Amino acid sequence: MLLKKPHRLEYYQVSYTVMEDTTLQRELSSLEQLDDNYPKYLLTMDVLHKTDNHNGIEQKNVLDWLLE
Repeated sequence: MLLKKPHRLEYYQVSYTVMEDTTLQRELSSLEQLDDNYPKYLLTMDVLHKTDNHNGIEQKNVLDWLLE
């Protein structure tokens, strides 16, 4: 998913869960291929105690993200 706002661009990948390493790597791979410095996010239903960061890609709980 690509979110385009005036003067702002963000990339989102959405997955129900990425608790398995193979799923996490699969979901991150499309964002890792983007060669720019715009923010990249992985949204999941996984319960996180903090925002996880995977090489600059922020993983957030989708419910927390909706409430931001």
